Amino acid sequence: MGGSNIPCNLYKRQGPSSCLLPVFTKRLSLRTEGENDMVDITPEVQRAVDESGFADGVAVVFVPGSTAAVTTIEFEPGLAKDFPDMLERVAPKGVDYEHQEAWHDDNGRSHVKASLVGPSLTVPFEEGSLTLGTWQQIVFVELDIAPRGREVVVQVIGEERNVEGNE
Repeated sequence: MGGSNIPCNLYKRQGPSSCLLPVFTKRLSLRTEGENDMVDITPEVQRAVDESGFADGVAVVFVPGSTAAVTTIEFEPGLAKDFPDMLERVAPKGVDYEHQEAWHDDNGRSHVKASLVGPSLTVPFEEGSLTLGTWQQIVFVELDIAPRGREVVVQVIGEERNVEGNE
């Protein structure tokens, strides 16, 4: 990947291979209550976008670990119950998991559910605001069987505000 160090405000004239976008990284710390705990992290992700100083771009939300996930949902009491109930139907307790046979930690279902929901999410933003729908929030989902300290990495990639030629 070659390309010169041309500012992104010249992107439209130069093409994508010559544009280098700046990156801002913020780490969030969470303490969860254990399996099926869901935490609305939308305000923290928006705060990371605000702190980045970028006008337009994407926010990538990533959970290190194999027993937690992030997704979007209308975060209200009904769906906060429906979502874990759905995951329980897909990967129920009381079923034999090969992971349990190998590790004896009783969280095979946690790994299965986390892999289905996924460890990352990408949300575009425009004019400094996440482009989420009216009833859409970014949520962290704890899928391990015990309370945990967790980290969420938010990486914001975009064009800086108030750059001459930035539209």
